[in-house]
Amino acid sequence: MWRTSSRSAWGTPRPPSKPVALSYLALARKYRPRRFGEVSTQEHVSGTLRSAVAGGRVGHAYLLCGPRGVGKTTIARILAMSLNCPERLPDGEPCGDCENCERIWGGHTSLDVVEIDAASNRGVEDARALRERVQYAPSEADRFKVYILDEAHMLTREAWNALLKVLEEPPERVVFCFATTEARKIQQTAAPILSRCQRFDFRRIGARDIVRRLREVLAAEGIAFEDEALLAIARKANGGMRDGLSLLDQVLALSDRKVTVETVVRVLGVVSEERYLEILEIVAERRHGAVFDFVETLIDEGYDLVEFYHGLAERLRLLLRLAVTDRGDPDAIGERLDRAYGERARAFLPGDLMRMLSMCAELEADGSLRRTGRPRVLIEVLLLRMSYLDRTVELEDIVRALGGAPEPKPSLRSGDGAASRPKSVAKAPRGRSLRRIESSPRATESSPNATEASARAAAPSSPPAPSPRSATGPAPAPGSPPPTLVEAWDRLLNRSELPGGLSLLSGATVAERDGALVLEGVPSLLAERLGDPAMMRELESVLARHAGRDEVRIVARAESSSAPGTNSRVTAASVRRDRLRDLVARAPFLEQAVRELDLELVE
Repeated sequence: MWRTSSRSAWGTPRPPSKPVALSYLALARKYRPRRFGEVSTQEHVSGTLRSAVAGGRVGHAYLLCGPRGVGKTTIARILAMSLNCPERLPDGEPCGDCENCERIWGGHTSLDVVEIDAASNRGVEDARALRERVQYAPSEADRFKVYILDEAHMLTREAWNALLKVLEEPPERVVFCFATTEARKIQQTAAPILSRCQRFDFRRIGARDIVRRLREVLAAEGIAFEDEALLAIARKANGGMRDGLSLLDQVLALSDRKVTVETVVRVLGVVSEERYLEILEIVAERRHGAVFDFVETLIDEGYDLVEFYHGLAERLRLLLRLAVTDRGDPDAIGERLDRAYGERARAFLPGDLMRMLSMCAELEADGSLRRTGRPRVLIEVLLLRMSYLDRTVELEDIVRALGGAPEPKPSLRSGDGAASRPKSVAKAPRGRSLRRIESSPRATESSPNATEASARAAAPSSPPAPSPRSATGPAPAPGSPPPTLVEAWDRLLNRSELPGGLSLLSGATVAERDGALVLEGVPSLLAERLGDPAMMRELESVLARHAGRDEVRIVARAESSSAPGTNSRVTAASVRRDRLRDLVARAPFLEQAVRELDLELVE
């Protein structure tokens, strides 16, 4: 028989061991609310139940639905405390301090309040035993019997059928509270139950409310903290107050002197904000090779890549909010991080952030991140796609580069004669430099600011004076030589004054031969239209006004496919013509829409 001794094997006395407190009460239990008014975010539930108790209109069955850790069981216990509290306040609040309230709040045995775990008591026999137990009256005449069934969606269909009758006609002074995180399962298993209960849907608790509660708890415990550390815990809790307090307990187990960001990152494994700021800077500067080093560092530091992915999606959403509204949320992320993310948001356009956020959503939607056990490649590909992302070009800049943005219509005032004129849209002039931009295959890949600057450089400082001969064509300056037909055609294109349905002619090759303007490479659809004498006369009339002549002649030649092996000279006009031809081929009704709605077709 072995005997314990206070001496070691070598005869030296052992140091006295420090007593271990085995009765430690977790923060989630220690600071559980005792009154309806102390429950965060669920005022629509707590206020209704408090008024029902005060007014004597308590229902016989309640279905409490919502995510985990948001206060469903707590509300049920407070309701039981309020119904059986001998010192209940006039507004329906329990005192929370009497012996009866203490026993119910702590979950101890009580004759009139019974908590049942439906996950382990889910069969029909358990339901029948509960039905027989309900028939017994409360311990005192002025008390209520309250049955709290947690995880109620785990009950079988037969168990619900056994409880159906007693829920429809319960004994006097009996209240059922069913708490569940999966209300849809109850609807699928036992839909008739829903009509016999008052349903309350609990909301997720916001990070701001969780942080406020954590501050109260730490102040009561006398422990210092950093605001950013509490924000990290609140985001990790994902809307659950109980999860937030449990995570705080976990952090305090490592260091109970002060809650710091370093401690939270070390214990909970959350990715530090500096890492997110770093990857956003890498993507903004298009340092593609740095993506591999960044992911390697995340793995070396022990971060969970799936956790990093979810955090990245949240940060992209924050940047999009900052870019669209120019307003952050310093109460939720802190002043320092709000300024830091604001600086990162200015490096992206809202369109870029939308596409990056869509890439994250696609990775989550197709389920590949959940199925793989090695998410490294998926995360690297996602970050590389973001770093190679072509910059979004504003639509107005493309319109200016391709045909000029429409000027705002003047307001129509009575008496100025504007209402009697036909409606038209004035186009801003397009210069030669913009035509060179449009012909460059990488023009749209440059930054929007460069395109905007080119558009401003190409636009004349003042609009040309209208011609006294017509409202559309400009008059040649006195003493200047008359323009050639090619120059007049360019002016016609610059002003976007082609007759309706002929916008595709802008891609044709033009030349002046024998006093006539020759259009080569006219799409076959337009060649048929120009065969109409009335349409041709209208086009020649518009060109004559721009050329300052009484009449001109236009010859249109339809495009023809080159034989295989022949070499044709590739020009900007031919490239543009081919693109527009392919566009019409892919959309057969496009030309009809252009013709009927009098639109101008641009790329």
